[in-house]
Amino acid sequence: MVSTRVDLTLLGVRGSPPVNRTGGAGPTDDGHFLIDGLNASIPRNQNSPFIFDGSRILRDGADCGVEISVIDRPRFYDLTTEDGVRYEQIATLHGRDVLATTVVQTCVRYDEAQRCRFCSIEESLRSGSTVAVKRPGQLAEVARAAVDLDGVTQMVMTTGTSNGTDRGAKHLARCVHAVKEAVPELPIQVQCEPPADLSTIDDLRYAGADAIGIHVESLDDDVRRTWMPGKASVPLAEYWAAWHHAVKVFGRNQVSTYLLVGLGEDPEELISGATLLADSGVYPFVVPFRPHAGTLAVDVDGARAPDPALVEKISREVAAHLRLVGMLGGDQSAGCAACGACGVLQSLGA
Repeated sequence: MVSTRVDLTLLGVRGSPPVNRTGGAGPTDDGHFLIDGLNASIPRNQNSPFIFDGSRILRDGADCGVEISVIDRPRFYDLTTEDGVRYEQIATLHGRDVLATTVVQTCVRYDEAQRCRFCSIEESLRSGSTVAVKRPGQLAEVARAAVDLDGVTQMVMTTGTSNGTDRGAKHLARCVHAVKEAVPELPIQVQCEPPADLSTIDDLRYAGADAIGIHVESLDDDVRRTWMPGKASVPLAEYWAAWHHAVKVFGRNQVSTYLLVGLGEDPEELISGATLLADSGVYPFVVPFRPHAGTLAVDVDGARAPDPALVEKISREVAAHLRLVGMLGGDQSAGCAACGACGVLQSLGA
């Protein structure tokens, strides 16, 4: 069934479940399901060979054999703030129980010369589905409602990169503090680029963050310069310094990073890098590159998803090492690895 799960992640489904999203700072144009009891973020693709009929996923008219559950539209989406902002514009449901938000929906690297070619962080802002800056009080209000009405159990806060040396982390810290005051029981993962001053990572922890994602996407400098020219200006040495410091502050397996399969990195080097990260206490969240409209990768480059066999091979080998060292995504307090929906590592026991 892992092969089917990989195919779904890459090829997507025809049809649209109740919980879905378009545009944003990560895998988008997706629908959220539970597949075999695990969160699954599946692209909505009208050319997919897979069809979602409301209760099953079919291929060539036959049931694919995966156990699928639909996630209902959350009740907190029906609420608005006193100043008329819809809660759904402030934070969205990912998977079964993850509240996610981009606290600043703009990025200093979004001009075409610097933009990550797989990112569409500002497209959802242009479409009106979100607001540019989420205020701490708004996030606290929405988080409280999401927990009370829909049973949310964790929260992810990411941010577009700012011009400051903190790269957006200061606003993240203010938002975390506000949410923790309102919902102290809610675990929160923050996500940002490595701040120039590593003590900023301490500030995020002191504000109440339980986990942190510092996402590099690739450990190959040539790939980084091609796919994310702006972020590539931050040397890998700064990422490693930030990861090491974050592990000291947050603890082993409370720090994670995305590694994208399909950007052209040598597969064995990707696996080796993931192994090194895991041995350092950083969870390497291996996720396939998923092309979607609104990104330079698709609109300009015509990039395609990677070979499913490659995704499965890399995922299996990384998962085997993660199991060996006892580092499981489900053991993280909060975050993308804890959710697991965008990759297949949890389907492989990691």
